[in-house]
Amino acid sequence: MKRLQDNLNSQYIAYANRLRPNGAKQRIVAYVESYDDVFFWRNVLQEFEDDKHYFEVMLPSRNSLSKGKKSVLMNTLGNNLGACMIACVDADYDWLMSGVTPVSRFVIENPYVFHTYAYAIENYQCYAPSLHSVCVMSTLNDKMPFDLEAFMSEYSAIIWPLFVWNVWAYRYGRFKEFCMSQFADTVSFHDINPMHPERTLEEVRRRVNRSIAMLHRRFPEGKKTYPPLREELLGKGLTPETTYLYMQGHTLFDNVVMPLLSPVCLMLRREREREITRLAMHQTQKQNELSGYQHSQAPVDEMLRKNTAFRNSAPYQLLREDISRFMSELGRVK
Repeated sequence: MKRLQDNLNSQYIAYANRLRPNGAKQRIVAYVESYDDVFFWRNVLQEFEDDKHYFEVMLPSRNSLSKGKKSVLMNTLGNNLGACMIACVDADYDWLMSGVTPVSRFVIENPYVFHTYAYAIENYQCYAPSLHSVCVMSTLNDKMPFDLEAFMSEYSAIIWPLFVWNVWAYRYGRFKEFCMSQFADTVSFHDINPMHPERTLEEVRRRVNRSIAMLHRRFPEGKKTYPPLREELLGKGLTPETTYLYMQGHTLFDNVVMPLLSPVCLMLRREREREITRLAMHQTQKQNELSGYQHSQAPVDEMLRKNTAFRNSAPYQLLREDISRFMSELGRVK
């Protein structure tokens, strides 16, 4: 036999809120896709809590450990969303699809679904202007061998034309011939020389140019449909220099930013250790200082996942506007 709370919906929560004492804050349940999303959306939503409302971030299923994608959220929540129950999801390519697919329409048209605009939370965690600080948090060394933000900007400009082709393939139903994993294989890299980062960029550029030449041959119809799509994406606020925010999040995190930051952080740690060795007055002091420094470090991937310095990014501003509009509408409801 099902319990009443197994059929939880926005109206159920609204009724429960009415049973709370006068003046008590009203609960808004925010369902997310996975455990990894809880911390991100808690940080996003807490800015909008006030003396009348608070958010509770949780997974949608009470009966299983399935976390799943947006399709799972839709199957679980369906029409249950409302003013007291919202869904918070990764945008993936759905925002860029502009309602072409059923999932895209659900994500961008439902007023109770909030999406990242950037592909996923990993893209925010890898926000280029924050990467320098992430390395400092990890290594406690502020001497960067090169400009990480400038690197990501140039990298993004290089992959931009191919990224548009990948969106084109999904928009026009040709994704089986140029899928996201093929795009990822082309734009990923697995090592970088911090003293010569331009070499990695040139290798990516060569691979991108080869793929674009292949796509021109395979999809001659793109001659007419590619330019309008490119202009549409630019009109949404995408720029060549920020392409990384809209590519697949796991690819960006695991195959671009981590291979970029790992050797940089290794270099910074070794530099700090050499400095300690040089300045130590005796062996005991050296060992104590090295031990203290090593215990103060943190893995760079952990620092990335805890990174919240993305609030100035363009997609985040769009997300804030959506939540602000939702909260304003709540304020008008008596």
